[in-house]
Amino acid sequence: MSAAIGSDRHLRADYPYGLKIQSRWRDNDMYQHMNNVVYYECFDTLINVFLIEHGQNPSSSACIGLVVESGCVFKASFTYPEMIEVRMRIGKCGNSSLRYELALFKAERDEACATGFVVHVFVDRASQAPMSMPPRVREAAL
Repeated sequence: MSAAIGSDRHLRADYPYGLKIQSRWRDNDMYQHMNNVVYYECFDTLINVFLIEHGQNPSSSACIGLVVESGCVFKASFTYPEMIEVRMRIGKCGNSSLRYELALFKAERDEACATGFVVHVFVDRASQAPMSMPPRVREAAL
């Protein structure tokens, strides 16, 4: 059974979909660790890779996902240079919404350094009216 977002331990094996991202010099803040906004950038990058792989181009698809809620819990810092592994699982799949649950890992750690979530509501690009999730995305989410 996978760990829930609210539990203390989040292991790499709990998140089946992933991507490695090299930290950049500019990611560090004045405290010499990765700035908190970069954690969200990692989440966003993986979500968009997932969507693109399942037929949803964020810059041209008629249906787009708008972020309606997000959160992050920080447990350990990253710094430069470090490889960041961002991993994801689907928490909830509705008719027009999808909750992505995400975690960031260091190469040598099996326990997450940060966990978070993002909720997308799928809308028509032109009208911004909610619409059913694209079938390929739904199929991949289930």
